[in-house]
Amino acid sequence: MLVDSHCHLDYFTEAEIEDVVGRARDAGVGLLVTIGTRFHQAATVKALAERFPDVWGTVGVHPHNAADGEMPTVEQLVALADHPRVIGIGESGLDYFYDKAPRDVQQEGFRRHIRAARIAGLPLAIHARQADDDIADILERERAEGGPFDFLLHCFSSGRRLAERAVAIGGYVSLSGILTFPKSQEIRDIVADLPADRLLVETDSPYLAPVPFRGKRCEPGMVAHTARVLAEVRGLSIAETEALTTANFRRLFPKAG
Repeated sequence: MLVDSHCHLDYFTEAEIEDVVGRARDAGVGLLVTIGTRFHQAATVKALAERFPDVWGTVGVHPHNAADGEMPTVEQLVALADHPRVIGIGESGLDYFYDKAPRDVQQEGFRRHIRAARIAGLPLAIHARQADDDIADILERERAEGGPFDFLLHCFSSGRRLAERAVAIGGYVSLSGILTFPKSQEIRDIVADLPADRLLVETDSPYLAPVPFRGKRCEPGMVAHTARVLAEVRGLSIAETEALTTANFRRLFPKAG
């Protein structure tokens, strides 16, 4: 079995969702995690997770939306996560590529999500784009000042130093279709050196379709193609890669059962 540890089912139309989840099942994807990006969207995430037995959810505010006037408090995030089908916080983090929110506002939102994840005892899904040093600095500082918390760098496309600093404090790294792109050799080289017990796979669908579907809309069932490339990078069989990434997912997200 494979797990798509990060997708956005609510970005598909209502008429499509049943077929999208069905195609994922047919492709051997046993669990999907649909991710929260806005405060008001939490109800939709929860409804999708309640609707399908193989779908779980997270709640949080994406850094793009950090200045939209709906950034929850730590207490509100913890309350949102108090639901049987919510297994994580996020996605949160920093995005200095698009800079859709002021950086200080993004950073404050990121810290709130970290603190909520620690209180709730749930892992945090982190969005990191061209903000490696600040992401690592905040993670390390929050851990030193408040204690440990679980997290993963979702859709990893950052540098080696962030991956190493994250893993050093207990973090996980999740690989998307970017791993399969011809120009992603640097990422494949980094992934080859990371501890095997810290690796997950995802789609971030409907974005970033892996080769051979690049340029098309991505779906959770396509995570198998990312897993195939991960197997090649790590020198594993497909079955070993499925077992490895699923075991890692269950360790990081124990609430998923």
